Amino acid sequence: MESKALSAREKARRLNLETNTYGSFAEIGAGQEVAAVFFKAGGASNTIAKTMSAYDMTFSNAIYGVEESGRYVVQSRLMKMLDKEYRLLEQRLGIKMGFERCFFAFANTVTTINYQKTNQGHGWIGVRFQLHPQSPPNDLIVHVKMQDSDAINQQHALGTIGVSMIYACYFHYQDPEQMIISLMDNLSRDRIEVDMFKLAGPDFEHIDNRLLSLQLVKNGLTHAAIFGPDGHVIPPADLLYKKNILALRGRFRPLTHVNLDMLKRGYDLFSQEEDVRKDRIEILTELTLNDLRQGSEDQEIDYKDFLDRVDILSSLGCTVMISDYQEYYRLVTYFSEFTKEKIGIVLGIYALEMIFDEKYYETLRGGILESFSTLFSRNVKLYVYPAHHRSKSGELYTCRNFELPENLVDLYQYLLANDKIENIRNFEAEGLHIISDQVLQQIRNGQAGWETCVPDGVAKAIKERLLFGYDPEKVQKSLSETERPRLLQETWESLKASN
Repeated sequence: MESKALSAREKARRLNLETNTYGSFAEIGAGQEVAAVFFKAGGASNTIAKTMSAYDMTFSNAIYGVEESGRYVVQSRLMKMLDKEYRLLEQRLGIKMGFERCFFAFANTVTTINYQKTNQGHGWIGVRFQLHPQSPPNDLIVHVKMQDSDAINQQHALGTIGVSMIYACYFHYQDPEQMIISLMDNLSRDRIEVDMFKLAGPDFEHIDNRLLSLQLVKNGLTHAAIFGPDGHVIPPADLLYKKNILALRGRFRPLTHVNLDMLKRGYDLFSQEEDVRKDRIEILTELTLNDLRQGSEDQEIDYKDFLDRVDILSSLGCTVMISDYQEYYRLVTYFSEFTKEKIGIVLGIYALEMIFDEKYYETLRGGILESFSTLFSRNVKLYVYPAHHRSKSGELYTCRNFELPENLVDLYQYLLANDKIENIRNFEAEGLHIISDQVLQQIRNGQAGWETCVPDGVAKAIKERLLFGYDPEKVQKSLSETERPRLLQETWESLKASN
């Protein structure tokens, strides 16, 4: 691994001169920026078989086929480009070079910012590549959002990240996290954001793309990443565009009856809103980096623990989102990039306390009012789930008796009166005693009874897959320790009765 990041030109030169790679470049929408770096680096004839661009839609359709959606900057177009270009490499050069060269096909389909600056520059970039001559190829697919304020700088950023992708495929393939980190060499998230990263192929069958999504957020390449119940990574824009979004944030360690009831009751209320279409609702269960670290910000994330939580959510058909948005107003801002439709947030009453805690907004010039102008100026509504009051035994804590500093009471009443906050009334009261940390400890200690705190499917998954530290041997030991005194007592009573 290099002690410092190489420039894009240095990476291209090393690929040109030090590897046995050979491939083609097909770039649409932002010039032949990636191929140009290889040409300027020197020695490009050792690496490049072909470069091309098909900017005109008629030409593009004639080469790659028509997109049913009518859009060109989509993943399906990228995959058609990779299929076509890699197949041509094999057909035309397989016999001549295939026994000694590693083939690759690079493709991108991109839209940069327009002259009026009314659009978001973004693109799909992919590499299909062999690690060994004659071996089946692998795919690296990413989606990027380009943040520069002019097209020229966006094109430059695209050229830089494209070269880094090819370089990572051949020099960092043994460390997928390093592949991710290296994409941002000589770039920053202020210039380009990678909100999807996917590795697939025979050389990466051991890779879990859900972990790669987590590493995108952890390493600062994006604020959020999403994957479906099947574990497949989903581009946020594809999933959330013009949708009614309902989100439940939680630790889900494990998912309990309370979490499930929160989601169900929240959905019931959200789906009944006049400006919500049931067929356009997208439900997200969200995990934050802060909840995954369970401690200080520099604490390492337990990947096994993360996958345990995701496996449970996925088993129930949930779409999972990972984010670094600790504050709810930032989460809503993110959702608003994709939709202007109504957004619902389901949360507990103590999470609402945090939203009204002014210490979280000390870095904002406008303080809590600035954060609330972002959170509530959009079409957003909070659905608040009650809890047992921590300091008043036997009392239910709800929006009706919500406790606030006197200076915030009028602000709270204003939000209630304008239907920005709603109290969840129809809830399962018998589940309010469930505390996930206690359930987790019972699972790890092998104690009985935790099964009643989680849905049946969750309990079954925990036991079958040994999630959250569940250990059958601990369970047997725990049972034997609790059963032994009872059995001794029964034996003693039996002996006394027989005498």
